[in-house]
Amino acid sequence: MSTTFSNVNFSVLDLAPILYQQDIRTSLNNSADLAQHTEQLGYHRYWLAEHHNMPGIASSATSLLISHVASHTQSIRVGSGGIMLPNHAPLVIAEQFGTLDALYPDRIDLGLGRAPGSDQATAFALRRTLNSSPEDFPNQVEELESYFAGDARVKAVPGKGANVPIWLLGSSDFSARLAAEKGLPFSFASHFSPDYTVPALSLYRDRFQPSEHLNQPYAMVGVNIIAAETNEKAKWLATSQQQQFLSMVRGAPSQLMPPIDDIDQEWSIYEKASVEKNVNSKSTIIGDKTAVAEKLAQFLEETAADEVIINSQIYDHEARKQSYQIVADVVNG
Repeated sequence: MSTTFSNVNFSVLDLAPILYQQDIRTSLNNSADLAQHTEQLGYHRYWLAEHHNMPGIASSATSLLISHVASHTQSIRVGSGGIMLPNHAPLVIAEQFGTLDALYPDRIDLGLGRAPGSDQATAFALRRTLNSSPEDFPNQVEELESYFAGDARVKAVPGKGANVPIWLLGSSDFSARLAAEKGLPFSFASHFSPDYTVPALSLYRDRFQPSEHLNQPYAMVGVNIIAAETNEKAKWLATSQQQQFLSMVRGAPSQLMPPIDDIDQEWSIYEKASVEKNVNSKSTIIGDKTAVAEKLAQFLEETAADEVIINSQIYDHEARKQSYQIVADVVNG
């Protein structure tokens, strides 16, 4: 492995994209196939994200999809990046992940987020009330931990005694503070919140309190990577992700669209600025092997991440697999 990347783990973030003019079964099968591919390439873990009311994302039933992926792989860690805990009773999550741990021992991760992962109407449909708020998140995490520890009055079966590492996820400083206070690993969503990455990581490291889980801070950072044989092809493939963010800017989320030749024909100056605010050079690496190596090394120098989790929103499944292959070639020298 290249010296630059030798002390860093590399992992996969899969939003289980639903492709334009393809069905959801195809999306789920693609996830299993990509997991097998990246496991063979040596990626460390494979995470799936909870989103709702999104026509382009098929991972809303996150625990079920984790089981699907784990059943098609042998050794790669599989988990949530993340479960939006305010949407669920902590007991139910303890039971679900206790079941996953029983089925796939020592392979399951539980990444937790405090955002709804949806709009307000969808949050209400999930929770039946909006009385709870993200500020309740620390108490919900403690309740969940009590089920795994077996300290709660109600016993989680399965769940009690499960070996499921808890991670805290965030795109601001809230979860960074909580992860530091509790001595938990922390994953920052820099792939869509790049400007807050370094401040959040600094806060986490500065305030970290050793715990039974970790002796020292462990930070994972998200990045979008779209790699191809040439810079031109990579930029072309990246227009699928750009179109998806553009649809969100317009308030009409879409499936993942095929790449197009001229993205500038699709958006206004304002829309382009809005998309690039979240998907820019700080959070997105687009290019050939040489460009990826240079930009990924720079990203690691800026963040000093212990682990990088890579999201690659690419329409063509084989091109997506090839992108992860190119990254593996880079990090393995």
